[in-house]
Amino acid sequence: MENKFTLNKERIDQKRMTVLRSLPIEVKQSITGEEAQAFLYNNELPDTLLDKLKGYLDIEDKNV
Repeated sequence: MENKFTLNKERIDQKRMTVLRSLPIEVKQSITGEEAQAFLYNNELPDTLLDKLKGYLDIEDKNV
């Protein structure tokens, strides 16, 4: 069964959307829906996403 995430476009941080769109294609393809949702809504970031973003973003903690 495939997980589907519904995004509330009104709550999305547009600056974060711009950052997500600017990532290399191979990084974007590796990000799950749950990880993208956490990033876009400025929630605590999963460790898996932090690992994927190393080298692309200056991340000090999970609440970037």
